[in-house]
Parts: sequence; structure tokens; C-alpha cells
Amino acid sequence: MKAIGIIPARYGSTRLPAKALADLGGEPMIWRVYERARLARSLQQVLVATDDQRILEAVRDRGGEAVMTDPRHPSGTDRVAEVANKFECDVVVNLQGDEPLMRPETVNLLVEPFSSPDLRMATVATPIRSAEEFRDPAVVKVVLDERGFALYFSRSPLPYFRLDTPTATPDNVFSDVHTRLTALKHLGLYAYRRETLLWLNHLQPTALERAEKLEQLRALGHSCPIRVLIVESGSPGVDTPEDLERVRRLYAVSPSGDEPI
Repeated sequence: MKAIGIIPARYGSTRLPAKALADLGGEPMIWRVYERARLARSLQQVLVATDDQRILEAVRDRGGEAVMTDPRHPSGTDRVAEVANKFECDVVVNLQGDEPLMRPETVNLLVEPFSSPDLRMATVATPIRSAEEFRDPAVVKVVLDERGFALYFSRSPLPYFRLDTPTATPDNVFSDVHTRLTALKHLGLYAYRRETLLWLNHLQPTALERAEKLEQLRALGHSCPIRVLIVESGSPGVDTPEDLERVRRLYAVSPSGDEPI
């Protein structure tokens, strides 16, 4: 089984322009992401999919693989699909270009279930640990069936917890280990069978996808099962100047990303 990792990276980020080229420990951030991805033993090849010559050269000048893509793509998934269409492989992993402390072991965990020929798509989630996170619409929640497949993703609090005891409150319900495993935060890391990715990319957005602004609902809306792997924690993304400074501090302490985050 051949699995490739594709890192979508565009230049014109709204909240942090040119963040892919932001300095992180003396190298562009996109290169730090590439380095981490190459440590994942499950990936036989890693490529950057970009819309900008400067990002392309930053990767290639350091010995990495990068491909130019259509600048009109509305999402990173579209960019990944364009590149996947040009390379022969069995599994495509869509890696986040703004997570330079990505854990290679999480990528390995995500790819491993594809040893089953029936699996079409997989992603990862982590326990929600606070009521604030649970209520935050920027935190995407996912609920699973008994086999570990996604039932639904939402920006709304999901599931609804009935407070059946006098001492239970929305703030302490997450202290129970069983509840924590039920309330899950979705992390934006995906793996697909190549043919599944290309199929999904040609479908129109569903009504639920448009309502929630969540691409993964297209798969569920077309009866494509999504396996969800649980990890203890995610890695921080870089969306704002404040995020970048935080990641710089973390990287200075632990370039390997092994410190708890």
C-alpha cells in the first residue's frame, strides 16, 4: 500500500498573509511542516501543493517536492485533489500546512486502518476538556457510532448532555472520563482512498455542508463512512500573529513537538 502526504499551502491567508513563509527557527514554516511529515513512516512520499512560486521555491530549494496548483481553488482539499490526480497511490493524507508541530505518530495512526480494503476515509479527534471548548463554534464536534465511525460533525455543542443529578453542571460534566470520550473535538487531518478523494471532489456541496461550512459533511451526506481515530491531543495551528508567536515559543523549547500541548 502506497500512502502519500500532500500539504496544501497558499500564500494569501486572510488573517496572516504569507504565513507559509513565516520564520520558524530559521526556516520557513512550510518547511518545518514538511520535515515533520517526512518523519511519518507510513508515508512513502510527501508533497506541497501551492499556488505561489515563492512557496514552491522555498520547498524545492531545500530538497523537498512541491507542485503548483490552480490559484482559484476554494479550499485546501481541492488543491490536494488536483495533486492526487497526478500521482499514483492508494491512500492520500491531507496534511495541515499551518501545523509545524504535527506529530508523525498521529499520521501513522491515521494511515494504519487502511490495511482494511473496505476503509474509504479516516480522520482524527481528541477529547474536549472544558465547557468553553464545547460551546465554541470554532471547535468542530464529532459524535461516533459504536464502531468508531462518524455519525455527525457540528459547530454546535454535540452531543447534548442531560444533567440528571443535582451536582452535575455544564462546567463539571467534562471531568468524567466517560463523558470526555463522548465529547470529541475534530482535528483537521484526513486520509482517503485516492479514488474516494477524487470522487468527493467532483460532488456538489450538500445542504448540511453549506449550513455548517464543514467539508466532511459532504462525505457523510453521500453515505461515505468516516473512521475517527482518537488521540490524546492535537498540535497547535497558526492562523493569527498570536498563534505564530505561541508556536515559536513552543518550537524554541521543543523542536520535536514532543512536549505536551
